[in-house]
Amino acid sequence: MDIEKGRDFAIETIEMKPDYEGRVIITLIHRKANKDSSKALLYIHGFNDYFFQTHLADRINDAEINFYALELRKYGRSILSHQKPNDFRNYNEYMEDIDKAVDIIRNKDKNNKLILMGHSTGGLLVSLYAHHHRNDKLIGALILNSPFFEFNVSPVLKKTFIPLMTALGKIFPGLPSPVGLDKGYGFSLHKSHYGEWDYDIQLKPDAGFKIYASWIRAIHLAQQELQKGLAIPCPILVMHSDRSVRPGNYRSDMQYADSVLSVKDIEKYSQAIGNNVELATFENGVHDLLLSEKTVREKVLNRIVEFVLLID
Repeated sequence: MDIEKGRDFAIETIEMKPDYEGRVIITLIHRKANKDSSKALLYIHGFNDYFFQTHLADRINDAEINFYALELRKYGRSILSHQKPNDFRNYNEYMEDIDKAVDIIRNKDKNNKLILMGHSTGGLLVSLYAHHHRNDKLIGALILNSPFFEFNVSPVLKKTFIPLMTALGKIFPGLPSPVGLDKGYGFSLHKSHYGEWDYDIQLKPDAGFKIYASWIRAIHLAQQELQKGLAIPCPILVMHSDRSVRPGNYRSDMQYADSVLSVKDIEKYSQAIGNNVELATFENGVHDLLLSEKTVREKVLNRIVEFVLLID
C-alpha cells in the first residue's frame, strides 16, 4: 500500500494560505485512467485517516475514470510538525482545500464531470460542499461511505458533553478532550493486530491523535447544519454496514460491523440531504466499507462502479 513506490500515482503537495498555526499544505494524489477520459472521481478520507485504499483507485481507473484523492490539511501526508494532527476549528477550512482540488481537476486537468466520494468525516464534508455548490453544477454525483452525520454517543452525552465541549471550543480551542477514539477499530484493521491492512500507523494511529474541543465544536456545528436539511440536487449513493456494534476494546464482532458509527443515524439523516438518495446496505461491512473482508469489499466496489457508470 505504499503509493510512493511502483503504482504510478502522482503526488502533489499544494501550499495553502497560512492559518492560526502557521504554514498549511494539502496533498492531491491522482492517477489517470488507462484511456483518455474527462470524467473524474475525487475521494476524501475520514477522521484519523489518509489515502491508502489503492484498490478503489484501481477499480475507478478500470472503469475509465480518472482518480484523485485529497489529503486535507493536517491529515496524512499533509501533517506538518507544528500542527495538531487532524484538528480544525471551522469546516470552511476544508472547503478551501476541496475548492483547490476541484479547481485543479476541472480547470487544469480538464475534467468536465466530477464525482465526489467521502468516507466518514469526509462524507460529512462532501455533503456540505455539494450543498453549497448546488447551483453551479460542479458536482455530478456524490458517494458517501459510512458518513459521519452524528456522534455515536449515548443520549445523555449528546445532551451534555457534546454541547459543553462545543461551547468550550469557542473560548478554549486548544482544550484537550477527556475522551478520544477507542483502539478496537484500529486493532480490527491493521495486520499487526487482527486485520489485513498494512497502512502507516504514524499517520493513522490505532487510538487516533489527541482530540481537542475545537474539533468537537467544528464537527458538531457541521452536523447541526446538515441535520437541519440540505438540498443536494445530484444523485447520491449512501453506503453503510447492515449493523453497528459497541465501540471499545477489540472484539471479534468488530470485523463484521460498523464499530465507529450508528448505522441508524446514517439512515436517518441520509433522508435529509437531498431528494435523489439511494441507500446501499452491506452485510458484514466494517466502518470503512472498503476495508471490509474481501467478499464484502468486492460488493462495495461493484456497487460504486455501477453507480458512477450511470452518471453522464
